Amino acid sequence: MAIAPIRAEKSWLLRTAVRIYREIAVWGTVLLFDVESDNLSNFDLESALAEVSVYVHHVDEVFSTYKNESVISKLRRDEVQIAETPEEVIEVWNLCAELKRITNGAFDPWLVPGGFDPSGLVKGWAADKCAEILLSHSVKHILINAAGDLTLRGGRLENGEIKPWVIGISDPENQENIVKTFEILDGAIATSGDYERGDHIKDPQNGMVAVGAKSATVIGPNGAYADALATALMVAGGDGASWFTQPELEGFKPWVINRHDSTSWSLT
Repeated sequence: MAIAPIRAEKSWLLRTAVRIYREIAVWGTVLLFDVESDNLSNFDLESALAEVSVYVHHVDEVFSTYKNESVISKLRRDEVQIAETPEEVIEVWNLCAELKRITNGAFDPWLVPGGFDPSGLVKGWAADKCAEILLSHSVKHILINAAGDLTLRGGRLENGEIKPWVIGISDPENQENIVKTFEILDGAIATSGDYERGDHIKDPQNGMVAVGAKSATVIGPNGAYADALATALMVAGGDGASWFTQPELEGFKPWVINRHDSTSWSLT
């Protein structure tokens, strides 16, 4: 008797996407994770997020300027030299040096009171590392919100279709008012401005409040660069437009609200 192969019905092959929204309190803020995948179980996603949680707390122990025993605090007190620090600290140090050069000193972590402080870059850098961990676990759709700076991978699922993440930029004068939106599948977007903490961004060259822009947003493929460039544009304002002609910033785009009026500028 011949045995006919059994054909699976299409409905048997469909898998429901699993989505988890998670908050992790760390770095003096709350990190928001919105992750989704149609090829993983809830257990798989939870395992990936557990590894991310361990990592972000590790970053806090290494890079915090508020923890006396962190590597960065020891660097600031000259208790260790950069060559004696872990590879990840050297990587961030070198990125800071590169962004200082690219921005002509508008971003300069060495001129911060108390010594070297990479806080203006390390959120975006670490968020990208978190995305790498999640991708290594085969998580497909990732949104990481690190105090308003976002790392995005794989778009979002909507009725089974992959759509770009739609990111809105608030008016610094009225955060309820969205003044600009961007659609991003993969990349990072960082915004600096006088939103919650007032005039907290300083010009590293004179220590005064930055007056170059009211709000600065940078979109690009790298979270560390976007984070640092947004901060630097708060200092430089329109003078920072020339930075984006450099080959190192291919794929990065600014959108800036001017300090003294309601106009904005960008580069296409």
